[in-house]
Amino acid sequence: MSDRLLPLLLLSASVLTGLSACGDQSTEATGGKHAANPEQAMPSAESAQAGIGINVAGMNPAAKPGDDFYAYANGQWMQTTEIPADRSSTGSFLVAFEATEKHNRELIKDLLASAHPEGSDEARIADFYKAYIDVAAIDAAGMQPAQADLARFAAIKDKHELSAVLGANLRADVDPLNATDFYTENLFGIFVTQGLATPGTVLPYILQGGLGMPEREYYLSDDPKMMEIRTQYRAFIEKLLESAGIDDAAAKAERIFALETQIAKAHASRADSEDFSKSSGVWSREDLEAKAPGIDWALFLEAAHLGQQDKFAAYHANAITGLSALVASEPLDAWKDWLVFHQINSHAHVLPSKVDQTAFDFNGTTLSGTPEQRSRDKRALSALDEYLGDAVGRAYVEHYFPASAKAEVSAMVDNIVTAFGKRVEAIDWMAPATKKEALAKVDSIVVGVGYPDKWRDYSSYRVDAHNAYANVVNGEKVEYAHQLAKIGKPMDKGEWWMTPQVVNAVNLPVQNALNFPAGILQPPFFDAKADPAYNYGAIGAVIGHEISHSFDNNGAAFDATGAMRNWWTPQDFAQFAKQGDALAAQFDAYAPFPDLHVNGRLTLGENIADVAGLSAAYDAYHASLNGKPAPVIGGFSGDQRFFIGFAQTWATKMRDAALRARVATDGHAPGMYRALTVRNLDAWYEAFNVQPGDKLYLAPNERVKIW
Repeated sequence: MSDRLLPLLLLSASVLTGLSACGDQSTEATGGKHAANPEQAMPSAESAQAGIGINVAGMNPAAKPGDDFYAYANGQWMQTTEIPADRSSTGSFLVAFEATEKHNRELIKDLLASAHPEGSDEARIADFYKAYIDVAAIDAAGMQPAQADLARFAAIKDKHELSAVLGANLRADVDPLNATDFYTENLFGIFVTQGLATPGTVLPYILQGGLGMPEREYYLSDDPKMMEIRTQYRAFIEKLLESAGIDDAAAKAERIFALETQIAKAHASRADSEDFSKSSGVWSREDLEAKAPGIDWALFLEAAHLGQQDKFAAYHANAITGLSALVASEPLDAWKDWLVFHQINSHAHVLPSKVDQTAFDFNGTTLSGTPEQRSRDKRALSALDEYLGDAVGRAYVEHYFPASAKAEVSAMVDNIVTAFGKRVEAIDWMAPATKKEALAKVDSIVVGVGYPDKWRDYSSYRVDAHNAYANVVNGEKVEYAHQLAKIGKPMDKGEWWMTPQVVNAVNLPVQNALNFPAGILQPPFFDAKADPAYNYGAIGAVIGHEISHSFDNNGAAFDATGAMRNWWTPQDFAQFAKQGDALAAQFDAYAPFPDLHVNGRLTLGENIADVAGLSAAYDAYHASLNGKPAPVIGGFSGDQRFFIGFAQTWATKMRDAALRARVATDGHAPGMYRALTVRNLDAWYEAFNVQPGDKLYLAPNERVKIW
């Protein structure tokens, strides 16, 4: 999961980023082990008893678990499931997302049917929705709503004024620690929390930005497919400008593309971006002037409402230097063209239909392979989640998240945290001092289940029932102000970084905290009617995953207070790194295309969390049995249901373009490979009688044991 964020499987061009997340021998799963008798057949869906949880009809009994466990758990689902035309992928996350979307649609329908006091959250939600779905009004207004912004760019006379405009455009639109989200179309992005190297001090982090494509490799890679996308992107820039009525689009597109190529060269790589040890530097105001000349920092920071700030977390230090130099060296006209393009591209969804569709054709279809744009009403619901997420979430949990679900999941969390602590206590290679630090971290984790204790105040957010563009721009400014208000104040360990309705979960390293929103606490991840084996394999593994992020290759660098501090002995860390190397090599071997394999190093943090989290969930499941044997349900043992439930939450079907993008740029491996985490647990081999010679078999000494 993420974490950062669960990847959420690129369910659309802009919604749901990453949990997140076949042999032919006929065999049967019966009571204890996987039988090898080819005459036997897997129990049918009809024969399965109530409470089994797993989707028996989605399995493939012809696949041998030891050869292709993913196909065994999801083979029939893979054959019969079609990716919706308005999606780049589908899977378990989409099932839960669509259930939440249906509930939100019902809430909005009720809100629209009533009048609400002016200034209330209900009125804001209703007005935002009305403006967003009124395509006729958006088309009739044309580019007029954006004219004030475009005029600001046209009026820039020199690099000093350019610096001020770049600062005024700054937004809190990145999250390197919790969501591994490094993308912003502004030249820099801002993130606000406790500094990596400043425990107890909340700082604004400065991150690299300025690209229209996902990251630097799209501009610099010599891979033929990347080169083809570059050609299409250059044409897209021109077409988008033309659709917005911008004169001399061809020449401006050429300047914009050339500038972005230089910006890409100044960027850190994705792998370096995910390495917190390279990102902990703190710069003073003087450091900005001395280390990053080119921008008029006084004007930039004043326009960004950071004029009084004297310390900054320089997350992408080298990129800050490189991008600032480009402000000085690149032509002013190129920067003005670049500002116009990105203002249009980033707000295309609330601009005329021609602009909106042109942006989707590239960002949705070319980059992710999605044939059709989602319907306007569904996109409006997603926009509400982004700009009024807590207001919608508060109504959502009141209607659709029962107290019983919160209590049951909270108990599971307690059990898995306990199980994880016992696993740490049992590690024989760890020095007492290191183990003491690790246990202190386990004991101090703050867990939020369902929804936050405090709700956001949107009273400063002006929403116009007739101006969708203004609503989005105002929403960005309100979020920015909300984040800046935290600077210099004590960090709130209970702060939520997700809305309650999102289908996701997150580990917050500097808070040493976890969020499990209500949106993911529903089928297929959590089923109150299902047997514990399924729930521990499904949502339990998610819970374990997020706990384990506190101890992955990045999380292990933080102590119990959230400070980035080395609390390891050299010998202990060498042993930890050795297991990480083995896991990276394991994932390097997975290749969805002949010319592209998973990057085991890039995905290492997520993979460590999967292994450790699944192990802790398994221990907690067995502890929940209180010494009693697990029942056999539908012909499946408890352990079999646990592991099948885990694999089915990673059911994933992606369009080729989206899968390539995931593998090339995302810190989460595709779901079909994450399901194979089971290879590292001894209990999986026993549950399905996996033997030497089976394709997925790992010798006991090759199974990765982390935490």
